[in-house]
Amino acid sequence: MSATSIHRTTTGITNGRTPFPRHDDVSTTPISGGESMSMDDPEATEPTLEGGYDPDAVETRWQQRWVDEETYAYEGEPGQDPNTTYAIDTPPPTVSGSLHMGHLYGSTLQDFAARFQRMANGDVLFPFGYDDNGIASERLTEKELDIRHQDYERREFQELCREVCTEYEAEFTDKMQSLGTSIDWSHTYKTIEPRVQRISQLSFIDLYEKDREYRKKAPAIWCPECETAISQVETEDDERHAHFNDIAFELASDGTDREEFVISTTRPELIPACVSVFVHPDDEANGDLVGETARVPIFGHEVPVIADERVDMEKGSGIVMCCTFGDQKDIEWYQAHDLPLRVAIDETATMTDLAGDYEGLSTEEAREAIVEDLDDDGYLRDRREIVHDVGVHERCDTPVEYRVSKQWYVEVLDHKAEYLEAGQEMDWYPEKMFTRYEHWIEGLEWDWLISRQRDSGIPFPVWYCRECDHEILAEKEDLPVDPLSDEPPVDTCPECGNDEFVPEEDVFDTWATSSLTPLINAGWDWDADDEAFTMENPELYPFDLRPQGHDIISFWLFHTVIKCYEHTGEVPFDATMINGHVLDENREKMSKSRGNVVEPDAVLSEYPVDAVRFWAASAAVGDDFPYQEKDLTAGEKLLRKLWNASKLVDTLAPRDPDEPETLEAIDRWLLAELDDAVTDLTAHLEDYEFAKARDRLRTFFWNTFCDDYLEIAKTREDEPSTQYALRTAHRTFLELWAPFLPHVTEEIWQAVYAADAAALESIHTREWPTPKGYEADLEAGETAMEVISALRRYKSENQLPLNADLESVSVYGPIEGFEGAIQHVMHVQELSVLEAEPEVATEVASIDLDYSTLGPKFGSKVGEIDAGIDSGEYEIDDDAGVLRVAGEELEDDLFEVSLERTYSGDGEMIETESAVVILQHD
Repeated sequence: MSATSIHRTTTGITNGRTPFPRHDDVSTTPISGGESMSMDDPEATEPTLEGGYDPDAVETRWQQRWVDEETYAYEGEPGQDPNTTYAIDTPPPTVSGSLHMGHLYGSTLQDFAARFQRMANGDVLFPFGYDDNGIASERLTEKELDIRHQDYERREFQELCREVCTEYEAEFTDKMQSLGTSIDWSHTYKTIEPRVQRISQLSFIDLYEKDREYRKKAPAIWCPECETAISQVETEDDERHAHFNDIAFELASDGTDREEFVISTTRPELIPACVSVFVHPDDEANGDLVGETARVPIFGHEVPVIADERVDMEKGSGIVMCCTFGDQKDIEWYQAHDLPLRVAIDETATMTDLAGDYEGLSTEEAREAIVEDLDDDGYLRDRREIVHDVGVHERCDTPVEYRVSKQWYVEVLDHKAEYLEAGQEMDWYPEKMFTRYEHWIEGLEWDWLISRQRDSGIPFPVWYCRECDHEILAEKEDLPVDPLSDEPPVDTCPECGNDEFVPEEDVFDTWATSSLTPLINAGWDWDADDEAFTMENPELYPFDLRPQGHDIISFWLFHTVIKCYEHTGEVPFDATMINGHVLDENREKMSKSRGNVVEPDAVLSEYPVDAVRFWAASAAVGDDFPYQEKDLTAGEKLLRKLWNASKLVDTLAPRDPDEPETLEAIDRWLLAELDDAVTDLTAHLEDYEFAKARDRLRTFFWNTFCDDYLEIAKTREDEPSTQYALRTAHRTFLELWAPFLPHVTEEIWQAVYAADAAALESIHTREWPTPKGYEADLEAGETAMEVISALRRYKSENQLPLNADLESVSVYGPIEGFEGAIQHVMHVQELSVLEAEPEVATEVASIDLDYSTLGPKFGSKVGEIDAGIDSGEYEIDDDAGVLRVAGEELEDDLFEVSLERTYSGDGEMIETESAVVILQHD
């Protein structure tokens, strides 16, 4: 799927790890050739707080240990209460291209959700799959081996696809493990494996039996490069340079005085396929042409002129030719007016024999040749260059064509209202993304075309009677089947009695299978004894979360809603989390052509994985955001801060102190603030607000705990109250940081709190912190911390030791209950709390003028205005928002006032956000 793509590279972050064996036929080949490193290895490094933090050693070791120990394995039981499980419907990446920062970002967001929910709720299914069937895998194989699928027998080419994809998948597994994602590697799948093929074919048969599928010979969107029909969702608009060509058509009938008329077209190569000309019925200028017959230039065949309201009178000459087929409108006319079919372009975008002298040319070659001949023969009236949107296949950027062919469709247009209602039942994060889903459904014009004329993919379980073309479907019990090698379940046709059958050669669209991921992961299957569909793990369905990029809402999300809704009658997931794209530092989309692509391998070779994860939490879910190294640097600094703070706590307090009967005010305040932070973080993470959670936690940990409280704790390390608060806060901080920074938190936890290093009791399987109910005056405590910080800063600026005595300090502000803490920590001999604000005056420090506007407006008067301000001869009228000076009134857009507060009493004033502090000394 295009949500994520995989690229095999020799520069990846490899570390000799062997991935945990996966289900079914998923490869278990070692990724890097090295041996698995377990904690029983005498050369393996034990967790320790000694020295500095070494992410290279720590991250590799824990990534392997988590896999070896199956730390993240889903342990739920079939039939248990669905409310006690949390299941993520993860996007199986397409084995087709290169991994970029956007893919890394999306995977990390999923992991944030998985890690939080695992700690908060217990049983979490975080599976992984590979979408390795269909066009993407074929094109990868052709590119990798420099071959063409047409040059191989079908089975032989399929085997080549499997070999190439297996190699790419193994290396991508290594990359995912190197990111520290908490995937359950025992729940993995490939979309081409037999179990998934069975589910996909069951889906087809079930929808067929429900009359939701049909096979029809009709115009379909066609990719000449991939040589297959594609669905509407696989096309996108791309700006291309082209020419508008004004071409004269002669009239072959004599019902009007005109001899000719002009049409404008960007595709003159379609002229041999012209079957009619259309005029809007309200077009007074061209109404006389309706009912006449026109002669097609160069080719000479005659076509009728017909009236139709779908003609755009404002475009070109207002007269348009209809060819079979140039676009969707041609198809509508073809069907509405029962027009003949003229096929001038074949499946490879090559001109057919209908094009006469142009047979065998590509459409581009024919376009230029026909224009040249039209000019030579006097039919070309004008030619002008334009830029317009062209429909292209999103897989290969090839302009699509429209061809008549026999294809399989899922009927969706008649259920648009139901699919829209299903979308409304889900919670959307962010909510604004529902609009994209809604607009896609409203703009649908085609049923879902699910057949592909390719070699590698899941085959349709269908045979056709050679005599009457009756469809014979496989029995559910026999799936998966391949009609090219398996026999149909009947000996004779039930319709006509014929005994010869033709196997279906087409394969399913990739999305026809990847849209079944919730059912694949829940173990959906047919129970022949009960003659009903069942699920091996019904407690998982509907899934709790569908995470994905906003670019595939119309692909993966919409198709999953279709399939699962039609099969189960339920919406397949409760919520969907839509991530944005990573842009370059200039907020431009990353692309190889621009040379602005950031490679994850390069980033991960320079920065710790946890620092990259910290970066991934920097933007609100759903928003596109720029890649900026400063966020990675900030993450790296945070790791050092957490490590060093942990070392300091380890020297200040025993590792498991008892809670004293009475907590000192400053310690109780810290724990009450911690309760408040836990409440906030839990709410943010439940709503997938990872950026808010990260920033709230960082501010509290770095500023309040590290910069303020730890400095206080250094002076109170022998106090049981402080020791208990330190350890309680430290344990909680590690647990709160765990979803974001899994490696460093695991290392610290195991080094400090693990009872037995050999038996892994991971921090990531602990229960999520909950408020412990500590109560304190949070405002007074916060103000006290401000005062302590201000006094510490005062000592530093005046080159005083931190333990230097301060003779007398007065505080105006809410610090009730924390006076003793301030005195003790900052060595204040006498501390008083002021009932009234000190004598503080607010004065104008400066007035800045906007001279660019002032000069043109006041000219020579500007000098007088300056002089008046310098001498203080002015008046500021706050109510009117004007400055009166030198006999003029200046509006507030012409000046800016800077104010300063001054203290006129005895001593020295320091202001904080919530307090005024007066220091008095001899």
